[in-house]
Amino acid sequence: MPELPEVETVRMGLEPVLTGQTFARVTTHRADLRFPFPENFAKRLTGARVMRLERRAKYLIAHLSTGEALLMHLGMTGRFHVQAKGEAVAHLLGDYEYETGAQPKHMHAVFDMRGGARVTYADPRRFGYMLLVPDAELAEHALMRGLGVEPLSDDLTPAYLARRAVGRRSDLKAFLMDQRIVAGLGNIYVCEALFLAQLRPSRPASVLATRGGKPTVHATRLAAGIKAVLKAAIAAGGSTLRDYRQADGSTGAFQNTFQVYGREGEPCVRPGCRGIVRRSTQAGRSSFYCPVCQH
Repeated sequence: MPELPEVETVRMGLEPVLTGQTFARVTTHRADLRFPFPENFAKRLTGARVMRLERRAKYLIAHLSTGEALLMHLGMTGRFHVQAKGEAVAHLLGDYEYETGAQPKHMHAVFDMRGGARVTYADPRRFGYMLLVPDAELAEHALMRGLGVEPLSDDLTPAYLARRAVGRRSDLKAFLMDQRIVAGLGNIYVCEALFLAQLRPSRPASVLATRGGKPTVHATRLAAGIKAVLKAAIAAGGSTLRDYRQADGSTGAFQNTFQVYGREGEPCVRPGCRGIVRRSTQAGRSSFYCPVCQH
């Protein structure tokens, strides 16, 4: 499943063709994705202008002139084909699982913009979905209200991590992947951030806080590590796991700089460390770490 940097990369690729533009025609080629398309989906979008396009956790949200928000989740295999005005061939934004080309059977929704661009949503496994939610109700929507802080925002601080971690028995991996605590983090970037913070994934989350709830040095290093890893991944266009592609159709490159993820049995990259990267399983997910410099 695409993680925060991949979704942000797709948002940046969509922004030039959607923001400030009006839906001239909307076509759906089936009744549902993971969930049914909203009632009168095409009619409600046609004539609406995209005021801004943002990301919340792993969701894309297009705020519309009609007072509604188009909420989009890419699921496992969702991606957008964008054909800007003047382009002869559409380019791909996000191909996370399978290389299926441009098979018509996977093209489920087409958005023709008044400015001349065409955006097509494809999803071979149909785990993605699109919803229309009144803007005024968005923050309290079931998918939004329980989300934790955005990891790249000023809200993610050592003090916040300590406040949420004090007294917790869960391990750091589970703590960071809990979307109610930090929104948008997934397996890859949790492993990488914990490496930067020199913390083992199996350590109890309570190491981030003193008994009085104040942040420890671990919380300070972890908050910085999360932000550093995500910023680097976005700058690199995300990670190519199988076939993910970024805004210009080229593959994301962050996987070329993984410190631990997917590197089981390889030497630790930290200068002076002689550790060998190990893999363990936590809650059914692989964790990668250095047993020497991650404590």
